[in-house]
This record gives sequence, C-alpha cells and structure tokens, in this order.
Amino acid sequence: MERMRLLGALGAECGRLGGVLAELTEREAAAPTRCAPWDVAALAAHTVGALDRVPVALDGEAPPRAEVSAAGYYAPDVRFSPEVDADRIDSAVRAAARHGDAAEPGRRLRELWGHLEPRLAGEPEGRVVRTRHGDAMALEDFLLTRVFELVVHGIDLADALGRAPWTSPEGAEAVELLLFGEAGRPEGMGALSGLRAATGRHLEGGPTAEDLKGSGVRFLALG
Repeated sequence: MERMRLLGALGAECGRLGGVLAELTEREAAAPTRCAPWDVAALAAHTVGALDRVPVALDGEAPPRAEVSAAGYYAPDVRFSPEVDADRIDSAVRAAARHGDAAEPGRRLRELWGHLEPRLAGEPEGRVVRTRHGDAMALEDFLLTRVFELVVHGIDLADALGRAPWTSPEGAEAVELLLFGEAGRPEGMGALSGLRAATGRHLEGGPTAEDLKGSGVRFLALG
C-alpha cells in the first residue's frame, strides 16, 4: 500500500483506540482477555508498544534492501518460540505495572502518534528499516504490520470490554489487503467477520477459518 493510505489507516486506528484507552477505568483494565495471561492493561501496553517499535526502527541503520514482506513478518519461526513468547508476555505485564493509572496507555498512544505522523510523512521514498526480529522491510510493509497489530488487538480489547469493535474502515481495508490480497474476502462475508475468521477470533455462529478454504487467505503466524 502507498504510504499516505497507511498513515491514514494508522491515524484512524490510533484515534479510535486512543480514545477508548484514555477513558479506561481501573476495573476495566483488570478484565481478562483472550490473549491470556494478559488482562486489558497488559494487552493495552503491548498494543501501544507495537507502534512504539516504529521510531526505534527509524532510529536504526537502514538496511540496503528490503527482504521481508508484511506477510513474511508473521512467519512461524523463532519469533514465536517459547523464549520469545515468554519475553513478549512478561514485557507487557511489566509495562502495565509501571502505568500510573489505567488511562495512561491512551495518553501515550496519542502522544506517540502526534510525534510519529509527521516524521513518517517526511521519510524518503524507498525507506527500508530493520525490525526487532532482524527483518529488513520496506517502511510501508512494516507500517502495514503496525496497522494489523492495532486492528487485531483492538478487536481483542473490544471483546474483553464487552463493546462493539471500533475498527476504522481504513484499518479494515488495509488488514483485508494483507490477509486476502487483491481478490478480497469471500463474497457475502463482512469485513469484520472475515478478519475474525482469518485470525482465529470468530464469534459463536460466525464464519470460521474453515469457511475461508479456497479463498486464497493468508493465515499468518500469530503469537
């Protein structure tokens, strides 16, 4: 996807997610999520942390060429090993414990995006970054993974809070392109239902991964 569309999707997701997180109560922050053992506070910390990876990548030395696509970023390799998973889980729990109050992740997300948006808009064409997993990626592909993280974990948070998902049309469009390519989701399947089915987040009575067979969907390795 072109960078300005990705920035639009990121901005929309940050705005919606930031608004929800900035009003979290302590009781809501303690609610369990499907991403056990994380509660809402830890999942919020992890989700905001996903965007915090962008300035870290921009500050690093740029690789000479991109070698990994957005879909390739979610490869079932060492990044999902027990050791890496344990560090992923523990780091979010520690980050949540450092929050001064339940609404801190929302304020942090808004502040982060406020600084990051103009920086991203000013990055040169063909910018390549290296991720924490060592992947050399086009900046646009890495940003697409950040949209994916915000959208998917936004759904996890909405479900944990008992709310309707707040996924933006821009975010849903970007994630759909990542999961289904240009062919799009199966006819008659809604955007949110397709996203849920493709990522193992289907609701009772809704379409499942089995319903996506033959659709060309990319089933990504997710922690």
